[in-house]
Amino acid sequence: MRIRLEPVTIENWYDCTNLKVKPEQQCVFPAPVVSWIAEAKFVSEFQLRAVYGNEELVGFIVFCNKPDGDGNYWIPAVMIDEKYQGRGYGKAALQILIELMSEMGFKRLMIGHRPNNQIAGRLYESLGFEKVSEEVVDGEIVRLLQIF
Repeated sequence: MRIRLEPVTIENWYDCTNLKVKPEQQCVFPAPVVSWIAEAKFVSEFQLRAVYGNEELVGFIVFCNKPDGDGNYWIPAVMIDEKYQGRGYGKAALQILIELMSEMGFKRLMIGHRPNNQIAGRLYESLGFEKVSEEVVDGEIVRLLQIF
C-alpha cells in the first residue's frame, strides 16, 4: 500500500467533498469535508491534505501550522472514506503526517476524538498519543503526542 498526502487544490477539492464516513459515524465526524474546506478559507492556520492510497483518493486530514497559546499543534480532522476504512489507510496517513509535522519542527501534537469513538482512540494510542486528562473537553477526549 502506497500512501501519500497531497495539498487540497483546485484539481482535487471537489473530489474531496465526495468523501464521507459511514452513516453510523455521522455522530463522531459530523462536519462534511466541504465544511472544513470552507473553514480553511477563513482560518489561515488550517492546512488541508488529501490522503491518497495506491493513487486513489481515500481520505482527508486537517492540521494546524500555528501553535495554540500552550505551544500545541492541533490535528482537528482525520477522515477515511467509508469504502476504505479498516485497511490501514488512517494509521499510515497519520504516520506520514506526524513525520511531516516533526520535520516542520512541531514538538507537541494534539488530537481529539469523541468518547464513543473507540476505534479512533485505539488508533491514536497506537501512534503514541496519550490522554491529556480523563476529563472530556468540548465533547472530546484530548490526546498529546510529544515529539523529542
